[in-house]
Amino acid sequence: MKKLSARRRHPLAALVVLLLALACTGGLYAVFAPADKAQADETAQSLTIEEGKKLYAVGCASCHGTGAQGTTDGPSLVGVGAAAVDFQVGTGRMPAQQPGAQVPKKKVIYTQAEIDQLAAYISSLGAGPAVPTKNEYSPDGADIAKGGELFRTNCAQCHNFTGKGGALTHGKFAPSLEGVDPKHIYEAMQTGPQNMPSFPDTTLSEQNKKDIIAYLDAVNGDDTESPGGLELGGLGPVSEGLFAWVFGLGGLIAIAVWLAARTAKAKKS
Repeated sequence: MKKLSARRRHPLAALVVLLLALACTGGLYAVFAPADKAQADETAQSLTIEEGKKLYAVGCASCHGTGAQGTTDGPSLVGVGAAAVDFQVGTGRMPAQQPGAQVPKKKVIYTQAEIDQLAAYISSLGAGPAVPTKNEYSPDGADIAKGGELFRTNCAQCHNFTGKGGALTHGKFAPSLEGVDPKHIYEAMQTGPQNMPSFPDTTLSEQNKKDIIAYLDAVNGDDTESPGGLELGGLGPVSEGLFAWVFGLGGLIAIAVWLAARTAKAKKS
């Protein structure tokens, strides 16, 4: 009887075994789960790139080449990054209808999911600027006054003082920035599309870009008031008033001279 009692298990033994089993299972999960997740993410990214490659072959390869190396009809896309694709395709500029001095903005023909796939494929060909996060281009916490100073220093020469746009040489133009998605403004500063120079973080920091975006939102937002009435690119009421006086009085003087000449001619006859 004593021998049998010695072999009898303690009542808590089963509980200890169960806890050890759970601990081992958790340890195994901790070891293998991250690897499984990383593999799943890698597989999903590979599928995204593959779908982007198919879209590229149909809509882009005829101008940019089968390997995005560029042709006489389109530049190389190797190393332009996902941000350039998101901007060009997301604003409808690409695919281009025809070559010209500058490709205008038009209706977007791809869904955002397809744009993301194209961007993933192009970014896989070479490192370049990534698509910014909402926190990067959101005007929250930005310095509007600083943004205005930066915009007038770096951008107003082409886009006008308040981003109304302007003409350039040889049929080129700086487009209006009114109503443009903040993400696309950020991407344009990152990548320098078409005739625009690029402003990487070494030139304009992330905060600088946020400040500029906040300034444009302040001067072109839905609640923005213009004291100048009929705007002349946001030059201000003094400049616009001077314009009205010069051309208005000039027109009145021209009409008066014309009437006097006709009256004198009628009397002679």
